[in-house]
Amino acid sequence: MFKKIDLRNKVALVTGAGKGLGKACAIALAEAGAKVIIISRTEKDLNIVQKIIKKTKGSSVKFVCDVTNRIKLTNFLSKIKRLDILVNNAGTNRPEHFTKVKKENMEYLVDLNMKAAFDVAQICSQKMIEYKNRKKIGGAIVNMSSQMSKVGGDMRSVYNMNKAGIDGLTKGMALELAKFNIRVNSVCPTFVETPMVKKFFRDKEFKKRTISNILLKKAAKEADVSTAVAFLVADSSSCITGTNLLVDGGWTAK
Repeated sequence: MFKKIDLRNKVALVTGAGKGLGKACAIALAEAGAKVIIISRTEKDLNIVQKIIKKTKGSSVKFVCDVTNRIKLTNFLSKIKRLDILVNNAGTNRPEHFTKVKKENMEYLVDLNMKAAFDVAQICSQKMIEYKNRKKIGGAIVNMSSQMSKVGGDMRSVYNMNKAGIDGLTKGMALELAKFNIRVNSVCPTFVETPMVKKFFRDKEFKKRTISNILLKKAAKEADVSTAVAFLVADSSSCITGTNLLVDGGWTAK
């Protein structure tokens, strides 16, 4: 037997949805039938995503918001009747050598990649639990992590810390939300061909070194990750929770 990825009659929220993995995930969930709430700081990026979703006959609502603004996000979610799916994706990196990490950069990455991710997960979980039929229909959360939660990386000590924390949060959330039939997993990609990674890959030596660490000798595509996310939020993965799913081309197999 085979369970299809079918998100019809589901309401999903994707943070960091204006570009990169968030954009790819938003489009994938819409293509699978979900009504998608897309959140980003940049309205013009959201407008582009909405146009793409409309072309696929999908449905979306945009909300311009910095996810570090808990009050604004809480007020917005208070007006939503129902939420079934969260893709907790917003995040970034500022590569620096461990001995030279600037205090302001470390605090920025912790605020966005960890504190805001926690806030978004908590607020959205509370919204999911409010729905009277939650235990019957279930819910799903995917926290966007990284292979860097499992291995060290040059110039990525703060990011290593951030993403290891996200994987830990995922397991804790899975434990406490299971009684509401809300599943929680993380996806841990390798380097993906997103606008952010393409900037990093301008350093040819860094790109060469990076690809050499991937067993399949290629960076991931955005669709590799968005498909994994769609699977994890759909009923096709109804018995999977508390898992950190690696989409790393074999990097961590060594």
